[in-house]
Amino acid sequence: MTTKSRTRFGAVVATALAAVLALAGCAQDGAADNGGDSGDPMSLNVGQISDSVAFFPLYVAETEGYFEEEGLTLGDRPRLGTGAKLAAALESGSIDLAAGVMTDAFNHAEHRGGTKLVSALVNAYYVDIIVGKDADVAPRDGSLEEKIRSLEGKQIGITGPGSGTEALVIYLLKQVGLDPSTDAELVNLGAEVPAAIGALKSGRVDALSFFQPVGQIAEAEGVGDIYISPARGDIPAMRGEVHGAVFTRQSVIDAKPEAVQAFNRAIVKAEETINGDPARVLELLQGYQETADQDTLEALVPVLQEEIPEEPSFSVDSYQTAVDFHVETGLISTPPEFEEFVYQP
Repeated sequence: MTTKSRTRFGAVVATALAAVLALAGCAQDGAADNGGDSGDPMSLNVGQISDSVAFFPLYVAETEGYFEEEGLTLGDRPRLGTGAKLAAALESGSIDLAAGVMTDAFNHAEHRGGTKLVSALVNAYYVDIIVGKDADVAPRDGSLEEKIRSLEGKQIGITGPGSGTEALVIYLLKQVGLDPSTDAELVNLGAEVPAAIGALKSGRVDALSFFQPVGQIAEAEGVGDIYISPARGDIPAMRGEVHGAVFTRQSVIDAKPEAVQAFNRAIVKAEETINGDPARVLELLQGYQETADQDTLEALVPVLQEEIPEEPSFSVDSYQTAVDFHVETGLISTPPEFEEFVYQP
């Protein structure tokens, strides 16, 4: 399973990279070495996977004008859907910074190299197992082992292969001796929230392994329940694990060091805002999650203030928890050393 997972991810990245290069008209050879195709030393192109809660700090920094205050110009932020596409865009030079999850950063480091973690966005594994209302599973108040075992044979929706959503399912099943490749069926749904909710509602899948706020939306709409939540503390070994993160290539830092530092200063301001006045956070969330209802957003505010750090530096403990999780799932074999992997201005 370990070798198969890593090989599959490498193939997915290669395919995605080919597509990105084709769409970009086969970017010039120097693009990947000069921090993208913009010659402005204070401009950055940032890509992100989706509009999950992990990337709320980027929205806040942009909306509140923090990037502008730091003299930084950001291009459009494409939503690329999967970590493989994010990595491919970073390699092609079409983006300078990649906002994803630690799974994406570790995979990029293992398969591409030259990777640097820039900003910690969420110090909690913000992916939940969400079960449909009619799913035949153990009681919601059952033990963790009972709930994991009741996922055997179920169809579980994930965003895609090599993702943090797949990783959680692999990790959980292995905890009770189940084989993730045979004891459950993983269904690739992409990162669009309506598609995930629709698959759960229609019964196309029995459960979802999906990022917040999909679980909160499912509960608000009455189509499912948050069943196992690492961020809630349901899995003791995963508590405090850094999950949402921005990463880049060393060549980008070398080309635009002041821009990368300005980016982090803006994220500091954004995370301070998120951990401040709950009323203002709710207002910002209403702009970020326009399709979510008021109950969902109000429920998210204290969750975000618990999960999002007050500043985007990486702690050794949260990093090591992430390393242990990814090694145990077989998604990485040799994790980078903290001092080498984490960007130090």
